[in-house]
Amino acid sequence: MIRFFDIFFSLIGLILVSPLFIILSIWIKTDSMGPVFFIQERVGRNDINFSLYKFRSMDYKSQNNIQITVGNRDPRITRSGYFIRRYKLDELPQLINVLLGQMSLVGPRPEVRKYVNLYNEDQRVILSVKPGITDYASIKFVNENDLLAKSTDPEKIYIEEILPHKIELNMIFINNPSLRQYFHIILLTLKKLFN
Repeated sequence: MIRFFDIFFSLIGLILVSPLFIILSIWIKTDSMGPVFFIQERVGRNDINFSLYKFRSMDYKSQNNIQITVGNRDPRITRSGYFIRRYKLDELPQLINVLLGQMSLVGPRPEVRKYVNLYNEDQRVILSVKPGITDYASIKFVNENDLLAKSTDPEKIYIEEILPHKIELNMIFINNPSLRQYFHIILLTLKKLFN
């Protein structure tokens, strides 16, 4: 049943935001050199890699080696990128991933292989479900980049503090993947974004 709602909402969402897709695409292309989309390999269900789509928010030459973004004032972020990241518009193309069945609207955020390789055996249960656009961890760490910007060693903070806490929050939905919780997380996410 969750897959039905994923298809329904992602299809409706893509139709409704298609004018915004066009506007953002033109802005990104005229603002800086490079493609409209940033495509990054992430780890999905059953430990299988897939290509995650985002609107490109960084300078094309510097984005390929990025694992963590530090703060919204990272000098690699383009002018259009500041805007689309602030309002989470860079995440909209992931509706394509949802429609393709690689992701769900709700589920643990997909990580890059580098960080998945750090999971212990218990934490790897996350790979038994589809990754998602939002979940409890995404809501709690909506300002993750700003938190990392305050650290002298952001990657260490991410690996040792943020990532384990995210995994704990991921387990709430994984242990009870009900439609009620699915809609609850979507509503919490919308409330957080609009606030």
